[in-house]
Amino acid sequence: MMTRIWMILSLCLWIFITSYRSNAVQSDIDCLRSIKQSLQDPENLLSSWDFSNSTEGFICRFTGVECWHPDESRVLNIYLSDMGLKGQFPLGLKNCTSLTGLDLSSNKLEGSLPANMSDIVGYITSLDLSSNNFVGEIPGTIGNCSFLNVLRLNNNHFTGQIPGQLGALKRMKEFSVANNGLTGQVPFFGNFTPSASSYAGNPGLCGGPLSPCEDTKKNNSGLIIGNTL
Repeated sequence: MMTRIWMILSLCLWIFITSYRSNAVQSDIDCLRSIKQSLQDPENLLSSWDFSNSTEGFICRFTGVECWHPDESRVLNIYLSDMGLKGQFPLGLKNCTSLTGLDLSSNKLEGSLPANMSDIVGYITSLDLSSNNFVGEIPGTIGNCSFLNVLRLNNNHFTGQIPGQLGALKRMKEFSVANNGLTGQVPFFGNFTPSASSYAGNPGLCGGPLSPCEDTKKNNSGLIIGNTL
């Protein structure tokens, strides 16, 4: 009786693992297919992204795609830098559920970043969107991507303030928003202090390694006057 129960439990576990693995693989395939469909590729540099293949791990041989294992279709990193790609930030990335690194730098991507960035790339450790044509405000939800240690948003057209929520990124090691149109107080990172060059080309920024913000100057002046009296 116990042997029969054990066999049934083992079979159920095998079915669960097989089903999960199959769904994870299909999710990553759908992720890359969506990216290719949503982006314009005028130089045809994504020609290797051929989805007619059905062998295990075939997407791991795509240009710019790195998998956790070469024979298993679970995407680890996507490197598509300097490929002349056009379009907006690909929302299909949410289906690459094991993704840890994304580099879309030095392309011709445009539009604003989605407000729910943490729902799309929530487990990412490195995000490089530099040297594109992104506009609008930097989404505060990036601060919920708690594994991020590299964030490059420099050389775009972002405006508004840098969200204070980014200061919650305790693993941050590299950060740049240089050469945008940002204004206001820079965020405070508890375990990391970006250099002034990380904010260069944004005359409206203040605080941190830059000049003190006007409110800070006024408050300090008030304290000095009060102490003198």
